[in-house]
Amino acid sequence: MARQPSDESPISDEEWERFLKDAERETPDAAPKEPSARARMVTERLRQQDARGEAPEGWRTGPARPEVRTARRRRMWAIIGVPVAVVVASVAVKPSLLPGDPFGSGASDDSVAASPLPAETGRPTGPPSSMAPDTPTLADPFAGSPAKRYADGAAGIVAPKATAVGGFSKAQVAQALEQTRELLVAANLDPATLRGGRPETALGVLDPRQPELVELLNTSLRKPDKDHDPLTMFSRFDPAEVRPAGDVVKTRGRMTFEAGKDGSVLVHADYTFVYPLVKARDGATEVARTVVRRLLDVQLLDPSRYQVTPGKISVQRYDQEIGNSACDLYDGFLHPDFDSDAPVGPSPSGSAVDPYDRSRTPDPNRDESCGTVSRT
Repeated sequence: MARQPSDESPISDEEWERFLKDAERETPDAAPKEPSARARMVTERLRQQDARGEAPEGWRTGPARPEVRTARRRRMWAIIGVPVAVVVASVAVKPSLLPGDPFGSGASDDSVAASPLPAETGRPTGPPSSMAPDTPTLADPFAGSPAKRYADGAAGIVAPKATAVGGFSKAQVAQALEQTRELLVAANLDPATLRGGRPETALGVLDPRQPELVELLNTSLRKPDKDHDPLTMFSRFDPAEVRPAGDVVKTRGRMTFEAGKDGSVLVHADYTFVYPLVKARDGATEVARTVVRRLLDVQLLDPSRYQVTPGKISVQRYDQEIGNSACDLYDGFLHPDFDSDAPVGPSPSGSAVDPYDRSRTPDPNRDESCGTVSRT
C-alpha cells in the first residue's frame, strides 16, 4: 500500500521554504490549493519574522527582478520582433536556415554562409541581411560582405533564354543578349579595362551609327573631366594607386528583354560588381572594397526602319551607382577609401545608401552630391 506523506516528514524549514518558492515560480497560473499543515506552519513563522524585520528577502514576491535587463529585452523586442517572426516563418519552410545544423543536415555555418546564391530572377524585395562584422583580408577579401555569396566574375552575368520578339528571330535576339553580356564583361571585368586600358571589346559591340555616344566615350577615355567621365560606362582603377586583392570580382544581377516600340527589342541589364583592392605598394595588406551598380538598356532596332548597323547594339540608357570612391575627382579612375587613410575631399552630405540593396530603383534625377554608404 502506498504511504501518504506525513506532516512530520523529516524536511528542514529551509528546504521546505525553498520548495514553496520554487513551486510558485514554476506554476504561477496553477489553481490555488489548500496548504498542508506544514506549509501553514512555515508561512506563519515567516510572517512573524517579517513583523520583526527578520524574514528572508522576497519570501512574499519571489526573488528581486533585474529591471534593467527586463527593460532592455522589451526594447530589443520592439526592434527585432517583426524580423524574428519573419525568421521563424522562414525556418518553418526551410529548417536549414537555423544556425548550428540542429537537424543534422551536415552543413556547417561557414558552408551555408559561403554557399553561392541562386541566380537572381526578379527584383529583390529588400536589401540583403546584415552580415557579422568581419575585416576583409588578402586571404578572404569578401569577409563580412553579402558579396561573399555572389557569383565570380562573368559567371554572374547569364543571359536569359532567347525567343523571337516582334520582327526579330530567336537567333537575332540571342545575339543581342550575348552582345549585352559581352559589353558588361568587357566594361567591368576585363583586367585590361580595370587597369585603365582602352576597352576595345566593349566599344566594338556598340553601333558606330550612334555617334554621340561613341564620341562621348572616346573623349572620356582620352581626356576625362566632369562632363566626360568614363566611369559612367567603365570600371577603371589607377594601377599606380591600387591593385586587385586577388583575381575575383563578385557579380550579382539579372538581364531581361521585351518587345520595344516599332518592332524593336529592349534588353534590360542591372548588375552589381564588387571589387576588392589593396594599395599598390609592396607589403600592402589592408583591403578595401568598391561597389559599382550598372543599369543598362540596350536596343535592337529594325534596319528597315532605322539607320543602324546590323549585328551591333544601340545603348538607349545607362546609369550607375558607385560605393566607396572619392567624390568630385574626375580623372577617369575609381579611388577607394581605406580605413587607414585620412579623410580627403568634401565631407559627405547625402544620406547613407546600402550599395548592396538591389531592391531600390535609382532615381535618374537624384542629387549627385557626395554621399555615404552603410557598408562595402
